[in-house]
Amino acid sequence: MRLTQGAFSFLPDLTDAQIAAQIEYCLRKQWAVAIEFTDDPHPRNTYWSMWGHPMFDLADAAGAMQALRECREAQPGHYIRINAFDSTPGWESVRLSFIVGRPTVEPGFRLVRREGPGRTLHYTLESYAVGRQPAGERYAP
Repeated sequence: MRLTQGAFSFLPDLTDAQIAAQIEYCLRKQWAVAIEFTDDPHPRNTYWSMWGHPMFDLADAAGAMQALRECREAQPGHYIRINAFDSTPGWESVRLSFIVGRPTVEPGFRLVRREGPGRTLHYTLESYAVGRQPAGERYAP
């Protein structure tokens, strides 16, 4: 199952040249770029681990691409995304987010149904990977 979160998620994986072009677009808009990674990509898990610091003073995409290469080497088998933060008053939030790295095997999610008081039904998603391995080892080869 292919995880689809963020912009471009229904497209084939972006090449490094395409990623660099998106970073350049963000820099032209004066958005800060940050790289994050996780092994638990649950849709409600919005707090991924930060790779380094947000790049507020980045001049071109080369610096972000170097950080992305380092993150890929240090976190193989993890999901990696790039966020672009707009600090403009009135926005002050992430304007663009897209996945730039993913494990070779993505086991997906299952729908879990639980009954509550009064026979109410509650549904949630659980990752198959989270149940199999501890954090940090979920997508290990």
